[in-house]
Amino acid sequence: MSPRLAALALLLALPGCGLTPIYSGGEAGPTATLLSQIEIAPIPDKAGFLMRDRLNQRLKPGGEVRYRLTIALDDRIDGFGVRGDNSIIRERRTLRARYQLTPVGSDKPVLDATAGSDAGIDVVGSEYATVAAETTALERLADTVADQIVARLSLYARQGQ
Repeated sequence: MSPRLAALALLLALPGCGLTPIYSGGEAGPTATLLSQIEIAPIPDKAGFLMRDRLNQRLKPGGEVRYRLTIALDDRIDGFGVRGDNSIIRERRTLRARYQLTPVGSDKPVLDATAGSDAGIDVVGSEYATVAAETTALERLADTVADQIVARLSLYARQGQ
């Protein structure tokens, strides 16, 4: 079978598999509507500030607030890889988030999940360079974890809440 014929067969088979775009309906669709109705609770510390900022960029709140997203972060830096003088040569920064989506006026979450990621950091002779690498890693991890949270919230919205 030629590649063109195989691609055509695949395109014809897709509608029958039941897959639909998660953001179907655009800004009026169920996913975008739910995401715009989420208020993000304040999250302490620098990691919390970055996470809340990343989520606000993705959720674009502005509709009627129907849900509150509460997030507890665990931001850790662990050293591993040791030189002969017992100094650390490598670090792993881990960012984990436990989040709950709760309807306004209720104390029972409708979604309780976790997301997380980690990044490796080389520890160099310059403290400034190491701190800059740790900060950059935190920024990337906040992006990754925010994407995971939004993907799970989108799936919840698509499944009919």
